[in-house]
Amino acid sequence: MKLNWRKVAAHAVVAAAAASGVAHAADLKEIRFGVEASYAPFEYKTPDGKLTGFDIDIGNAVCAKLKTKCVWVENDFDGLIPALEARKFDAINSDMTITAQREHAIDFTDPIYTIPNQLIAKKGSGLLPTPQSLKGKRVGVLQGTIQETYAKKRWAPVGVEVVPYQTQDLAYADLQSGRLDATFQDSEAAAKGFLSKPQGAGFAFAGGTVSDAEILGSGVGFGLRKNDAQLKTAIDQALKALKADGTIDNLAKKYFSVSVTLK
Repeated sequence: MKLNWRKVAAHAVVAAAAASGVAHAADLKEIRFGVEASYAPFEYKTPDGKLTGFDIDIGNAVCAKLKTKCVWVENDFDGLIPALEARKFDAINSDMTITAQREHAIDFTDPIYTIPNQLIAKKGSGLLPTPQSLKGKRVGVLQGTIQETYAKKRWAPVGVEVVPYQTQDLAYADLQSGRLDATFQDSEAAAKGFLSKPQGAGFAFAGGTVSDAEILGSGVGFGLRKNDAQLKTAIDQALKALKADGTIDNLAKKYFSVSVTLK
């Protein structure tokens, strides 16, 4: 039987590449995730100080799949990209939406999930997430988020006062005290992190969801340094496996009432 040496060579290359990928994944001793830890239900702390939330669970599942250790590094959200570039951690895992603007600075894994964005205000306020309705009002946003970018570009030019905060909890506190007329964030964070808690009594979603592919993006992924191909390949493979076996869907059901994961 005559051997087809071109096919043999091709198979050898594929096998070598596969072996290389496995070796690279095995070389990962730990993954240091940067996280802003006050954004329930994605990442927050229990009363005893333990990090928990949907993103934390996904990160731990990725580390388990890659047989490596998860290390969590806390950082303000607006400083996550500079801290990643400064190598304070290896990946951002903090409900960061993939946008064209952010992709100028960093890379992302494949999208993992998507969450709608909504305004919250006092019940009966009549406010809507439109420039006309919010003109002359004060709207709080988490500093460094896509919601801040959207509000400053779409609302601020027509007289909406956009007020950035270092943590979402500070924005909620000012909303509760009356120093803000509304806050703008993703809907699940608002529902689980504020509206379902005692301090959220008397507040509700104001209007429908806000969509804008240019600014608000189309999904959340882990942020990675440019050209960190080894880590991206390893994490993307782990995420693909965790989607396929239903792990991420099952984790989402712990926190959300609607389907948020991307296939």
